[in-house]
Amino acid sequence: MKSAADFIDRYARYVFPLPAVLAIVVLIVAPVLTNFVLSTYDYFVGGRPIFIGVENYTRAFGDARVWNGIRNTFYFTFTAVPLQLLLGLGIAVLFNREFFGRPLARTIILLPMVATPVAIALIWALMFNPSLGVLNYFLESLGLERSLWVAQRSLAIPSLVLVDTWQWSPMIALILLAALQGVPIEHYEAARIDGASGWQSFWHITLPGIRSAIVVALILRSVDALKTFDIIYVITEGGPGIASETLNVLAFKTGFQFFHAGYAATLLIFLMTIVLAIAYLLNIVRRRT
Repeated sequence: MKSAADFIDRYARYVFPLPAVLAIVVLIVAPVLTNFVLSTYDYFVGGRPIFIGVENYTRAFGDARVWNGIRNTFYFTFTAVPLQLLLGLGIAVLFNREFFGRPLARTIILLPMVATPVAIALIWALMFNPSLGVLNYFLESLGLERSLWVAQRSLAIPSLVLVDTWQWSPMIALILLAALQGVPIEHYEAARIDGASGWQSFWHITLPGIRSAIVVALILRSVDALKTFDIIYVITEGGPGIASETLNVLAFKTGFQFFHAGYAATLLIFLMTIVLAIAYLLNIVRRRT
């Protein structure tokens, strides 16, 4: 026991980080390496894997469906995230002020974020139903025409963006609200004495004060939105046709419906590369803020 304690004391800087390093290796490094190796094989589940090198990558570069998936992934992400940022910022500014019922309002606004994504997707799928959905009932009540929502190619991704925005805008609001409460109130008082308007105070005090938090929220939501799978698959399964089929959904279909594990691994390498590239660029922006 004494020798073991002496060993730990002597090599504490290696022993204590070891569990975290092992967890990273087992949960992250090993699966990524396995996926990369699998992408170099022509392997259908139940068959014999055949080494083909980079042929899966060559095929993916020439596959119009892959490019459609990449385009839909960017369309969904870069539509949803800015919208969520604007709504989240507005909610944070509102909840940073004192008003009656603020604690209850804060609790209610966070409910979409803590709900199960699949359950949310099932509820929204019912709401989007062209015949029985409550959304078309509201449109008719306002004297507007009924909509096909996710059954219409041009509206499929915007409808999914609506769901994602409803669910995740509260998370951005929570991050920005915490940052807002760290902005010194003295700055606003000094600006008010100098005759600054509310908009000028917001532009010159509020935004600079929470700039780092905004970038962090963008990084978290962008990375997560690029990998979104649950609400897209449950609501549309990538349809109608392939109108809302993101790269993540295409990889799932390739691996678990068509059982082409090698090609599915290649698509996931593509997705991982895109996520890492965007996360890297956003981190550069964060360091410069």
